[in-house]
Amino acid sequence: MGSDSLALVARASRPLRMHRVTSSGESLIYRSRSPLKNEDWPRFGRMAWATLGVLALVVVAGVVLRELALVVVPLLLALFPATLLVPAARWLERWRIPRTLAAIVTLLGGLILFFGVAAGTVTLVVAQLPDILDSAGEGIDGVEELVGRVVPGFEIPAVDEIRGMILDRIETSDEGTGDFATQALSMAMGAVEVVAGMLLVLVVLFFYLKSGRALAEGLAGFVAPGSRERIMPLAEEAWETLGAYFRGQLLVALVDAVFIGIGLVLLGVPLALPLAALVFFGGLFPIVGALATGVLAILVAFSHGGIGIALAVTGLVLAVQQLEGNVLEPLILSQVLDLNPLVIILSITLGAIVLGVLGAFLAVPTAAIGKRLIVRLREATFDEGGQGGKTDPLSAG
Repeated sequence: MGSDSLALVARASRPLRMHRVTSSGESLIYRSRSPLKNEDWPRFGRMAWATLGVLALVVVAGVVLRELALVVVPLLLALFPATLLVPAARWLERWRIPRTLAAIVTLLGGLILFFGVAAGTVTLVVAQLPDILDSAGEGIDGVEELVGRVVPGFEIPAVDEIRGMILDRIETSDEGTGDFATQALSMAMGAVEVVAGMLLVLVVLFFYLKSGRALAEGLAGFVAPGSRERIMPLAEEAWETLGAYFRGQLLVALVDAVFIGIGLVLLGVPLALPLAALVFFGGLFPIVGALATGVLAILVAFSHGGIGIALAVTGLVLAVQQLEGNVLEPLILSQVLDLNPLVIILSITLGAIVLGVLGAFLAVPTAAIGKRLIVRLREATFDEGGQGGKTDPLSAG
């Protein structure tokens, strides 16, 4: 490298002399800090590799989930109820109850509570779902007719395509009834997979309650001793993030369902209770679930009450969404779900592509945990000199 090039590099690495004139006419000369020092490059490189490593880990995890779904999915699903039940198990242990017995009691109590709630809500939704879909279809027809008065020939193409897909599926199912042996075998295999998956979830959940930290420390034992001290805090933060997200999202979904359900009852909209239950389940899928269930409630209201009731339900849904976005989420989920809405939508879409509805459910907490891990890696590698305050492109804003 020539002397001119060396001089340019040296000049670029030095602070710049800046000249500024104040409003009073005083001339000031000051030095600006170099945007990136030479000693920052190793940390910058480590941060880049760490980010690529996290992204590669997400891709590999998606492939593993698809190929080993029967085993991996129960391991992941058991984490969600564990975040709710582990504190109860630890509380029982503080009362001198043996750890195994505390895990069994907590698991049985959780099962009773879960099946008690599910028996009411799921049964209600399943029983009324055909009526909800019929009413939504009538609402779509009414919207097409209403808009068609202003725009002749208006129709919603996606609706016709979805209806065609459903009809084709029904016709295929009817045609397959003749091959009784094949259909019975397929149903039996599906039932066995579901039962095996549920049993595996319960077994894994029991061990999470009994010795979850020991399992985490055992997994950390496979890495180098020097890295173990850094991995355990990251694992604990991922666990805390998952627990805070799941508990917060359950609370937000419950508030949405209660307010929308009360509003539907007061407005005289039929099927209000099953619609409120759908709003709760949809609330577990941020943004996308709330949008889908809100539109469904509006269509049902339009089919039974006309444009006036539909507009009232639209106002109700928008008001509840404003309450959620401006009050509930900042109070409950601001530290956990600090994600840009576009990141949330893309995460749910990618999760649905990989694992369907289950992937969409797992996508947002996975993205939240991944973002927190990236932030911690950045703090450990790039921000050692106190260079915080950088803009995070994944954050909400």
